[in-house]
Amino acid sequence: MKKAVALVLASLMMGAAATGCSSPGGTSSAAANNGTASAAQSAAESTVAASDVSVGVCIYKFDDTFMTGVRTNMQTQAKSLGVNLDIVDSQNKQPTQNEQVDTFITKGVSALAVNPVDRTAAESILKKAKDKNLPIVFLNREPEANVMKEYDKVWYVGAKAEQSGTQQGEMIADYFKKNKSADKNGDGTIQYVMIQGEPGHQDATLRTKYSIDAITAAGLKVEKLAADTAYWDKAKATDLMNNFITSKGVDKIEACLCNNDDMALGAIEALKAHGYNKGDKSKYIPVVGVDATAPGLQAMKEGSMLGTVLNDAENQGKAAVNIAAAAAEGKQITKDTAGYPVTDGKYVWIDYVKVTQDNYAKFMK
Repeated sequence: MKKAVALVLASLMMGAAATGCSSPGGTSSAAANNGTASAAQSAAESTVAASDVSVGVCIYKFDDTFMTGVRTNMQTQAKSLGVNLDIVDSQNKQPTQNEQVDTFITKGVSALAVNPVDRTAAESILKKAKDKNLPIVFLNREPEANVMKEYDKVWYVGAKAEQSGTQQGEMIADYFKKNKSADKNGDGTIQYVMIQGEPGHQDATLRTKYSIDAITAAGLKVEKLAADTAYWDKAKATDLMNNFITSKGVDKIEACLCNNDDMALGAIEALKAHGYNKGDKSKYIPVVGVDATAPGLQAMKEGSMLGTVLNDAENQGKAAVNIAAAAAEGKQITKDTAGYPVTDGKYVWIDYVKVTQDNYAKFMK
């Protein structure tokens, strides 16, 4: 009996050993299947549903006409994607924006989209995002290149300011070539005034430089009568233009270049107060802006503004939301997920479009 039991136990042990020592192929196949399942599970867990995505958005100030357009299009795109968007007004105060970013992080947003009040503050904001492994999209105010290299989940959406400046200059050059009487004193030189945006803002710096470069590249001479900053603001630009008129004389000014439409409209208000740009061709000074805002286009329609450049608020807003949402969902940022070409894996550039008296109507809504 003992022998029989021993034989049975031995048989069972051999069977167990045989099961544990099945062919190498069978063992590796099972492990591979388990690995594949784990990888698939991890991938699924790393991808967040759109409805669970929340993006905290800081806009440098709500009453900026162009950024209002960007903000509106961000809201529209977020709704179409089914993601949650929380947009706050930084009121043109960097400390306020810093606190807003902290609040968003505390609330547990999935991603950040920031239009910096001060582009030099981008580095500290990026660090806050990096510390929490949060994707962050900067828009309209480009951080320094070295800052963009500090984190693998940071992107920028904007437009190349030099392009807009060049197009402004080309419009002024074309006008003077077609209208010889625009050279009021007949000296072959365009006497101009420049109304600039915020000091240190790349758009202000580059639009100012490239607009004049484009005029001289067209073979025309220029003389700067005056230049100063109006901080993108219409009322400040009106005051500044009045100062230029008082100090230089309205009859001496032959062109006015402004870094955005709001300031161009402010300059036009001052010119109108002195009897200019009200329909009398003998009292007209060409004024150009940037953004192609609705009020800017209306001024072109009435003939008080020569031209502007479309700063594409619609596509900038869409791109910023697409990137923030895709990154929050755990997707790679490519042309397919951003909806636009991505340069160097970090930048989405939206082209400017020249808006002239020949085509402005198609941009009016």
